[in-house]
Amino acid sequence: HGPVLALLLAQPLCIASYSSYCPATLNFPQLCNHARDCSPANWPVRQPDRLQVLGVISDEHGIDPTGTYHGDSDLQLERINVYYNEASGGKYVPRAVLIDLEPGTMDSVRAGPFGQLFRPDNFVFGQSGAGNNWAKGHYTEGAELVDSVLDVVRKESESCDCLQGFQLTHSLGGGTGSGMGTLLISKIREEYPDRIMNTFSVVPSPKVSDTVVEPYNATLSVHQLVENTDETFCIDNEALYDICFRTLKLTTPTYGDLNHLVSATMSGVTTCLRFPGQLNADLRKLAVNMMAVTFIGNSTAIQELFKRVSEQFTAMFRRKAFLHWYTGEGMDEMEFTEAESNMNDLVSEYQQYQDATAEDEGELGEEEALE
Repeated sequence: HGPVLALLLAQPLCIASYSSYCPATLNFPQLCNHARDCSPANWPVRQPDRLQVLGVISDEHGIDPTGTYHGDSDLQLERINVYYNEASGGKYVPRAVLIDLEPGTMDSVRAGPFGQLFRPDNFVFGQSGAGNNWAKGHYTEGAELVDSVLDVVRKESESCDCLQGFQLTHSLGGGTGSGMGTLLISKIREEYPDRIMNTFSVVPSPKVSDTVVEPYNATLSVHQLVENTDETFCIDNEALYDICFRTLKLTTPTYGDLNHLVSATMSGVTTCLRFPGQLNADLRKLAVNMMAVTFIGNSTAIQELFKRVSEQFTAMFRRKAFLHWYTGEGMDEMEFTEAESNMNDLVSEYQQYQDATAEDEGELGEEEALE
């Protein structure tokens, strides 16, 4: 049950899209004598909840903000190497890389309660930011920083006994998480083609929105995720908002409330990697059991999320709104046309399976009626 490497990307790259951006993180799960996963325990979220997920996972393993174990069960340490490296003095350090195109988020993480938990060398950041521009993250600013990130990724990967794969936490609404996040995924896929790539991707929503160009950034990212990842968990800000509003009866949900839901979800999804059990003991088994034979492995209802983003994309692209920010960074309008087409193909594929299921149910109902 090898180690996992966790990559946290910043700017609306983290847990929930934030107006003040959070760093992105890459986790490297690894398989070794004991389970060693790239630690997704490093997902800064936003003040003061930036490291809410890390707090939940560290707490489950009995690790305090200084990296010291204070637990009361051997189970907490049995597979701790999946997400943490053991350093000198009995300290546990998350196997995570935190990435952003601006330094501010890193400073706030370092100043936060879990700031001393990370390896200082694993903070990789630029100076300019991506300005919520996918093209800057993917082609210009992000492309300049990605080699530095890959150096740190290699270093962490080579220290693993048997690397399981990577976990990337990012959002699709900003520039760094969407643009640089997808660039990083493709680079890692080239270098580690046989390792699992797993992402937790926050999908933007008008109800919880920072920026008008979020549909552009999300649509440009989705095709990259379909091509280059093995598992993508879509975290829908609108669904989170509705849960807070309708189920939890919160009249004005905050980012902290959304983060609380996300941290519980991410912690639950990775429990099978971090603790002994019979099922889904590593990222590959998790991927196999999460997905059907076809590439679609979840409810066809998820097409509604993609339809929503696609409609917002089309409404702006028809008017060529804000395109100059992207073409100014070297992009071509054809890339937008292709991204729109790819998104529509994705929705059509889900629709095809939904229609097929409805027909099967109809035939079954007719047979029962005849009997």
